[in-house]
Amino acid sequence: MLVLALGGVMDAGFDQIYNLYSHIVYETGDIIDTYVYRLGFQQAQYSVGAAVGMFKSAISCVLVGLSYILADKCAGYRIF
Repeated sequence: MLVLALGGVMDAGFDQIYNLYSHIVYETGDIIDTYVYRLGFQQAQYSVGAAVGMFKSAISCVLVGLSYILADKCAGYRIF
């Protein structure tokens, strides 16, 4: 379960933060998901928003892969 749960580490609860989001708290309350939303939908910079979203997905894939490798080496746990 830990290996699969590490894929969601980068998710910080977009809906909760977006509901309390305003111009005043951009500096402290901005997360990757709200940054992508602000770039893509509010400022119409679709290419930059897509690039940041893909970077977030790539980091999640790397974390899942590393956790799978560590689980195999430390505990002998393999899925396939």
